[in-house]
Amino acid sequence: MDKLVRAITKDGMVKATAVTTKDLTERARQIHKSLPVATAALGRTMAAASMMGNALKDDGASLTVQVRGGGPLGAIVVVSDHEGNVRGYVENPALDLPLREDGKLDVGTAVGAEGTLTIIKDLNMKEPYVGSVQLLGGEIAEDIAQYFVESEQIPTACALGVLVDRDQSVHCAGGYLIQLLPGAGEDVITKVEAGVYAAGAVTKLLSANDDPGALLRTVLSDFELEILEETPIEYRCTCSRDRVERALLSLGSEELTSILEEQGEAELTCQFCDKIHRFSGDDLRGLIKRAESKQ
Repeated sequence: MDKLVRAITKDGMVKATAVTTKDLTERARQIHKSLPVATAALGRTMAAASMMGNALKDDGASLTVQVRGGGPLGAIVVVSDHEGNVRGYVENPALDLPLREDGKLDVGTAVGAEGTLTIIKDLNMKEPYVGSVQLLGGEIAEDIAQYFVESEQIPTACALGVLVDRDQSVHCAGGYLIQLLPGAGEDVITKVEAGVYAAGAVTKLLSANDDPGALLRTVLSDFELEILEETPIEYRCTCSRDRVERALLSLGSEELTSILEEQGEAELTCQFCDKIHRFSGDDLRGLIKRAESKQ
């Protein structure tokens, strides 16, 4: 089962979050029928969004990560709730690229580096908070770290990984976010950097042990850790017929009438879970009446 763990070092200088996301990444792969490079790009983004969404803590709050790098994969969009449950999609899940020279999936080329990473935090206020940074390389983890440094002035180490099996299923997935708290000196920075460097690739660690707590203890081996929270996370889509109805109503009676006349019915597919919501001619006529009564 996928899990998120939040921790702080006993000295109060470093906070850290880690996730294992094998099941939810595999669920996304099955929904979108994605090929390995798309699975890896979406999986990395979902792991990051889960950790960032969980940090919001407000009931009903949500966080959206949009990656638009100009590469052949197209946009990546992931939404997380305040617990860390996520849903997401890529524009071109069937993209196939040759492996890099080192034998790894070429996520950077797929995503592209000519574009932006945008974070939207909806905290149930009038306006959501929107922060955007230029992409560094499209490999996702370094772009997330850069966002925290530029937009929130928090020195951050981020590692994300998805290992895809030969049958294209997800072997392991997850990542960590390590952030320095105010007052952390050069000695703390040096210990964190040394730990990150010594730990190596996330997928290698997760293949050996898919417990996010163990992942943090390995990376932050020079610190004493206090675990603050362990919570299960999953791929969770919130689409419903009611929501789709509201979206249709927002089009207005004229637009709905033209849909009725041209198509006779409406079929809307959720981008996140591929569920099809069907509205018959009678359904549309009812919606047109409701739209007219609101005008």
